[in-house]
Amino acid sequence: MSWQARLDLQYSRHPQGQTLLRHRHTGPLRIFKSLYPEGPGICHNVIVHPPGGLVQGDRLEIDVAVGPGAHALVSTPGATRFYRNASGEAAEQRVRLRLESDSRLEWLPLETIAYDGCQALNRVELEIAPGAELLAWDVVSLGLPAADLPFATGCLEQHWEWPGVWLERARIAADDSRLLQSPVGLDGQSALATLVLACGTPLARERREALLEGCRSLIEAHELAPRCGVTCPNDHMLVVRALAGQVEPLMQLWQALWALLRREAWGLADAAPRIWSV
Repeated sequence: MSWQARLDLQYSRHPQGQTLLRHRHTGPLRIFKSLYPEGPGICHNVIVHPPGGLVQGDRLEIDVAVGPGAHALVSTPGATRFYRNASGEAAEQRVRLRLESDSRLEWLPLETIAYDGCQALNRVELEIAPGAELLAWDVVSLGLPAADLPFATGCLEQHWEWPGVWLERARIAADDSRLLQSPVGLDGQSALATLVLACGTPLARERREALLEGCRSLIEAHELAPRCGVTCPNDHMLVVRALAGQVEPLMQLWQALWALLRREAWGLADAAPRIWSV
């Protein structure tokens, strides 16, 4: 029996400046209570999936809508796990992030783990209005290298789309040695990550260059510098990518880059979700 679950999060800005959440769910997806460690304007939430992972035919749908002027930060307490699939029917997680004018969203889930033998689709769709800005990341571990459990069979499909602005599709098959082992592919690394700052209004050149320089300076001082890079593929986006042998150094670097971009792009202090330190 497969699990079908859906979670809808709707954030709105109260006239007095507080960001409020309304939510509803079907199936095994839940949201922890709203927290305001930075004051009433920024609402922090944690999404929980009680089964702990996805197997054949499971489908999770998460819709996040942020109303005009609201600001939300959403994370998870643990990894998203795509487990071995005996039947060949894919498990799927579909996330839709919709930002209305002058809103902000920080989408910061912990890593996705593709277990040996999984058949998985991980899809993210964006809709960002003028004036709105999104800070989001995606971190993937192929297998469990620290436990000597490699990604030897199976397939993970990744899909990110912002219609008319950005489209990225990847099919990572365990038997594709050219992709997994080649220096122009993953070069034998089992963890990969993408971090984006996506802006509904084009980034001004001066702001774009300052953000790029800040990211590059931070990356150059990190051990992953040889396998990490940052660029602006268009006027609306800053994109950072990295490869590593394990997830832990990637998450460390991504949290540092998130804090930098939060400070330099939005003038906000580092207020990491409490769940990261549990």
